[in-house]
Amino acid sequence: MALRDLIPWSRQENRLPATVEPEREAALESHPLLSLHREVNRLFDDVFRGFGVPAFAGLGRTASWPQVELDENDTEIRITAELPGLDEKDIDILVEDGVLTLRGEKRAEVEDKKRGYSERSYGRFERRIGLPRGIERDKAQASFRNGVLTVTLPRSAEANENVRRIPVNAKAA
Repeated sequence: MALRDLIPWSRQENRLPATVEPEREAALESHPLLSLHREVNRLFDDVFRGFGVPAFAGLGRTASWPQVELDENDTEIRITAELPGLDEKDIDILVEDGVLTLRGEKRAEVEDKKRGYSERSYGRFERRIGLPRGIERDKAQASFRNGVLTVTLPRSAEANENVRRIPVNAKAA
């Protein structure tokens, strides 16, 4: 088998997918080099999935933890973060220079020597979220319930004065 047989296009056919006869396709499927290629791809997908990097096939966790949800209206900005397995004493919340910082540490419940296998993640985390101008940081509030942190940041009256609504005219196009 030539290495060219593994390439899905042919240079002479303007890079269109190459056609393979059905009996030859069956022989290619059982070829050891092709099998090795599939196993190496699977191995790399598993390794990258373990580090929190999305796998090549689009599977896996996102790289930023904790996952947050932002909701805003004219009076406040509400940020919700999922922090399962943590207590309020494990979390620090800071507002400084227009940035909300969520930081903390998730500790293991048992020593490493006693754990046989674990897919849970432990360690320190920090998530920084940029905030718009006009936040009253002195009136900020936070609550923590059932592993969900909610931070409420009220907007100042001046922040709403700088907003201008622009009407949409559908017939102007």
